[in-house]
Amino acid sequence: MEEVLDLIIIGGGPAGLTAGIYAARSRLNCLLLDRQGPGGQVLTTDWIENYPGFPEGIGGMELVDKMLRQAEAFDLKIQIQEVVGLAQEAASWKVVTSEGDLRCLSVIVAPGADYARLGVPGEDRLRGKGVSYCATCDGAFFKDLPVAVVGGGDTALQEALFLTRFASAITLIHRRDRLRGAKILQERIQEDAKIQILWNSQVTEILGGEEVQGIRVVDRISGESRETAVKGIFIFVGSQPNTAFLKDILPLDDQGFIITDEELCTSASGVFAAGDCRKKSFRQIATAVGEGALASHSAIHYLEELVSSSRGKTP
Repeated sequence: MEEVLDLIIIGGGPAGLTAGIYAARSRLNCLLLDRQGPGGQVLTTDWIENYPGFPEGIGGMELVDKMLRQAEAFDLKIQIQEVVGLAQEAASWKVVTSEGDLRCLSVIVAPGADYARLGVPGEDRLRGKGVSYCATCDGAFFKDLPVAVVGGGDTALQEALFLTRFASAITLIHRRDRLRGAKILQERIQEDAKIQILWNSQVTEILGGEEVQGIRVVDRISGESRETAVKGIFIFVGSQPNTAFLKDILPLDDQGFIITDEELCTSASGVFAAGDCRKKSFRQIATAVGEGALASHSAIHYLEELVSSSRGKTP
């Protein structure tokens, strides 16, 4: 007879790992699935200063390692499998993976998000040839070369500052007249002589043949267009949720983020969502961890009600 797990967690970022820690501590028969292995976007973050408990800051890879070791200490089962579908079957859920089908009574969906694209000519063609979405991964390739960073939030500012270790000059391009990132990051950006900010500006094309040679930037106020010579462009303009496999299964907003209530319940019975895949206004490691804990709590409560309901039935 096929095993029916209590809970399957889809995604191994901070939200998924935290949900797994809580579920494993509660002795649920639980499995965490991730397409590449635990960590998510945190693995591409060089240094984290705003996660509680680390006053000196902590590297992204080190933080993931600590979370993973804590999850493994409670015997959380983790497998590398890509989830490609989800379907309800009577009182259980079928999780369709690259390695076959699994069944469970409840699901926590926490697949995270990838960096959003600009959607301009040259972006896809030159990806990996000067177009990047991860300064930590690719910054060293641009030693003593000029680069551009697109965006104005925390991630864009953090990555621009990281790139000062390598690049000769950094052009920070922001479509508004003020940055959105934390004030302390804004102060560091303003003080760094390597960084020049182009306000009210938008990249309309990435130029180059075999590799990036420059960008075309338009002033959103005057309409004036100009070319800037750079060897790399790092794009940080928001998130694209990894929820394509949930289309027509769970309610998503027009950007693909999952809609939940305040207890992180979706409209599908027994399915919960946490982390960057969820519709919300603020995406941070700290919020993902909190949501992972809450989603696990809600799933545990749901499973307890299932057991109570089953016991109350007349044979």
